Formats: sequence, structure tokens, C-alpha cells
Amino acid sequence: MPEAPPFDARAFCAGLPAQPGVYRMLNAKGEVLYVGKAVDLRKRVASYFQKTGLAPRTRLMVSQVAGVETTVTRSEAEALLLENNLIKALSPRYNILFRDDKSYPYVVLTGHRFPRLGFYRGALDRRHRYFGPFPNTGVVRESIQLLQKVFRLRTCEDSVFSNRTRPCLLYQIRRCSGPCVNLIGEDAYGADARAAALFLEGKQTEAVESITRKMQEAAAAQAYEQAAVFRDQIQSLRKIRERQFVDNGRALDADVIACALEGDGDDGSIGSGRVCVNLAMIRGGRHLGDKSFFPQNAEGCDPASVVEAFLAQHYLQREAPGLVVVGEKIRREALQAMLAGASGRRVTISTAPTGERRRWLDMAAENARIALEQMLGRQASQEARLQALQQALDMPGIGRIECFDISHSQGEATIASCVVYDNHAMRNSEYRRYNIGGLAPGDDYAAMRAALSRRYHRVAEGEGRLPDLILIDGGKGQVSAAQEALAELGVNDANLLGVAKGEMRKPGLEQLVFPGMQKPLQLPRDHPGLHLIQQIRDEAHRFAIHGHRARLGRSRTRSSLEQIEGVGAKRRQNLLARFGGLKGVLTASIEELQQTDGISRSLAERIYKELH
Repeated sequence: MPEAPPFDARAFCAGLPAQPGVYRMLNAKGEVLYVGKAVDLRKRVASYFQKTGLAPRTRLMVSQVAGVETTVTRSEAEALLLENNLIKALSPRYNILFRDDKSYPYVVLTGHRFPRLGFYRGALDRRHRYFGPFPNTGVVRESIQLLQKVFRLRTCEDSVFSNRTRPCLLYQIRRCSGPCVNLIGEDAYGADARAAALFLEGKQTEAVESITRKMQEAAAAQAYEQAAVFRDQIQSLRKIRERQFVDNGRALDADVIACALEGDGDDGSIGSGRVCVNLAMIRGGRHLGDKSFFPQNAEGCDPASVVEAFLAQHYLQREAPGLVVVGEKIRREALQAMLAGASGRRVTISTAPTGERRRWLDMAAENARIALEQMLGRQASQEARLQALQQALDMPGIGRIECFDISHSQGEATIASCVVYDNHAMRNSEYRRYNIGGLAPGDDYAAMRAALSRRYHRVAEGEGRLPDLILIDGGKGQVSAAQEALAELGVNDANLLGVAKGEMRKPGLEQLVFPGMQKPLQLPRDHPGLHLIQQIRDEAHRFAIHGHRARLGRSRTRSSLEQIEGVGAKRRQNLLARFGGLKGVLTASIEELQQTDGISRSLAERIYKELH
């Protein structure tokens, strides 16, 4: 096949239109190196092929360009949207990449007669009310706990709520008002739910005023115990408000974004290392917390480019608040148009905040700096550990490590886990679990063979990547089983290492087992390389145990009811639906069991006897 002619950049650029659009730089293999947008495609693409004035990073990219593809759009905002969809899909080597595929959590107040307060993540349902988003799950759960203490709203699932005959523990500890058994009326409960909604919307003053009126009415009617409950609610709300407000009481929604660069000089020079972007969320005038992001491919980029990339990628599939505060002078017109189109309302990007907003930005900038320092400290520690391990094992090329562990309970619900360590960090998205079946109960060797066969069969077929080191949680037997599995696949160049627990299973006494070696290697307790092995091994064990317990729980939920004579699939389904799962069935009385469709008195007695 004849070689393709060299790329003629001048002739190509001359034929481009002077219109908005997106361009894709390709290398000789057809791989996308970079995706960019332009108001004028001809001018923008031509600028890359000038002889001078390019940054070193850009010069390196241009030296690899063997072709360019373009797509014309109707506007710069449309080009921006297409650009970032392509960046998400293609992950080009020279684009700044932000990995944040998780949806953010919300607090939900359901639209039921007695609304349920709960944690929610996923697509929003118009029947319910959602408050947030929050930067992490911990903030959501803390907010729910605070609201339980103040307003005593139910948090139980509908299946449990509909079938209670007596109040649960939350009622006893004054975290719920007991609507399931009519210990509070619908009007009173609805008032508490509305006050909670006001609080979540940032209207704490209105919530306090509403409860104050109810306290005064209760006191006037000489209902002093009820008045005391309202008094306690007011005091709790005021304490929360003092702690959480970041402005002068305005119920404002805003995102505040700051950037910190490693090696960023005081003279304004561009940092040459890692980058951190800090996102602080303010909803209803309350600071809900912050989250730090560490993009890929951002080395040598200026802060404005990093912030622009974050805005475009972060809000690609998320609704932006009405105000976004940033500290960099960015080109905001197209970004504002894109965010407004995605959110369905006007979005303002503030690049020169003053007063209270400047203090928010300073706070986010300090958090970005601290998070970057902490990340660099962890990375330095991981680099030192990896280097020490390379020296101890005499394997200078180790970078990617995969570790396997087997978990079961006397041979039941066997699970194999595989965790991945790469680029000085655990890669959670690459973890895998394997359900192991069809083997003799408790045969760890066979389970290990099965796990490695399933993991690396694609490598044997020429797909996927073989790690630099495969760790096996176990001794000679497990290592031999792993070696046999790889040999059957024809993978003979893998580095295998077993991690056998030491005397009395004490940490620090682990022995490292190599295939074919009689004497294991034992590193000193304080050896950094051993610490890295322990970290990876413990993570594999945790991941396996978690999967095993989940599988065991599912199997026991089914088997405990399946073994009862007279309880078929339909009756099992009715029981689990009525009591919200096996746990509810276990706590139910004979009388409560009898109220389930298809369950007679004698069958209810039999179920109760079998389960207890």
C-alpha cells in the first residue's frame, strides 16, 4: 500500500471557510491529538503552522500532525458544545481533560401525602422536590441528619412506611414524628415539611418566623410542651444558620471556581506541573462544601485555559446555577451562551468579583492551593514507595500493578477481586469482580486460576494490556495456580508475586513469593516498597470482601424464604414487598405476617418458626 502524501498545511488552510467550527488534529495513525473550536476556522487552524510564536507544548503537538478534520457550526457557542462533546468521547492527548462522570447528590422531599426526606442521585422526577446539588454524599447525609433533628421528617422507604404497626427507633430517639402510625396529623406534618423546604431553599429567616408564630400560638393555648418543641427547633435552626451562611442572608445560588498550579510563580509565570481546580457550591446562601479536581494533560497551560476547559466540560451534562464566579480573565461570551442553553435560563460568569464574592473566591483559591499541596505530597510518597519496590524486586519498569484476592464463607458465594494501581494511584474505575462458581467449595487455587483466566484471556488474544506486576494475595499454592492459568493462555512473560501473610498474620511480616523460588523475600517492616504492597493488597481484600458480602446477602435472602414449605415465588415477593426486604420479614410478628396476601395463620406461624 503506497504511503500517504505529507500533510500540506498551507494548502489545507487556504481551503477552509472563515466560519465558526471545530477542528481535530490527527497523527499518522489517525488518532486524534487535539480538538479545538474557532470563531474563524481558517485563521485559527493556520495559526498552528506559523514558524514562530508557539509554546513548546503546541510545537510538540504540531510536529506530530499528519492531518486535520473540521466541522462547521452555526455559532461559537455551538462549536464550544461540539468541541467538549468530542473531548469527552475521544480523550485527546493534548486537551485538558476533567474526569468527573458521577452525578452529584441531592436532598429529596417526595411528593407523598407524608413526604419522605432522603438522599437522591440520578435523573430528577417532577413529582418530587430536589435541593442541591451537593459536592459530596457526606454533606447530604449531614443535612438530612440536621433536618431530622429539627423537623422530625420520615426517612423510611414507602414499602416500610405503609406496613408499620408500631413506631420505629427513630421515633423513640426523637428523629421522626411517627406519621406511619398516625402519631402526627397530616396538616402538622405538612407544616414541618414546608419549613424544611424553606430551610433547604436558604430561606431560614422565613422558616424561623413560621415556627415562631406556631410557638406563640401554642403558648397562648397553654400547650407548653408543644411550644417547647417549637422553641428547640428555632434554637437549632439559628445555630445551623450561624454556621452555614456565607453572605448577608441572601438566598443566592452560585458556583465559585478557583485554580492553583504547581510551580506558578508570583510574577504571573505559568506553572509547569500539576493543576487543581476547586469548585465551591453555594445554594440558598449556604456554603454546601467544595470539591477539588485534578485534570489530565494540563501541564504548562495557563490558568485561564484550565478554567475555560473546566467550565465547558463540567457543565456539559449538568445544570449551572445563575451565577458562576471565577478568578481568571476568560472569554466568557460563548461559555455563558452554552451554559444558558443547557440550563434553560440566564447564566452570568463573573470574572472580576468584589466584596463578598471576592471573599468566596479567595476561600476557593486557598482550598485549591491546599488540595494541590496535599495531592503532590501523596504523589511524592507514592513515587518513593514505587521506586523502593522497583529496587527491592529488581524490576525497574514497574508502573502498573494488578492485585487479585479470593473471598468466600466456607466455600459459599466465592468472589475474586482485581484492583489496579497505575500512575501512582489506585484506579477505582478499573476494578473488577468475578463471580466464581462450578468449583469445589473452598478451592482457592481453582478460584485463582479461574479469575486470572477471565482477566487475561483478551491479552492472550492480542487485546488489552498486561500489567508490569501481578500481585497474588496468597502463598506458593496461589502463585502456582496463577502461573498455570497464564501458561494455559500462552502468557509467559508476566511478572508474578505472591504476598503471603507472615507469622501470626501480623502486618509487616509478609513474605513475598516468586514463582519457582524456594526462599521467599521478606522486606523490613518500615520498607516503603512493603507499604505499597500492603496498600494494594489491603484494597484488593476490601474490594473482595465487599462483593462477597453483597453476593452472600442476596443468596441468603432468597434461600431463607425458599426453604420454607408453602412459600413460593409469589408469596416471597408479597412478603418482601410488604416488609421492605428480608430484614423487615425477620422483625415481623405472626399477626403482621398473616396480614400479607396469600399468608394464612398456620403459614405465618410456620414462617415465624423457620426464621427464628
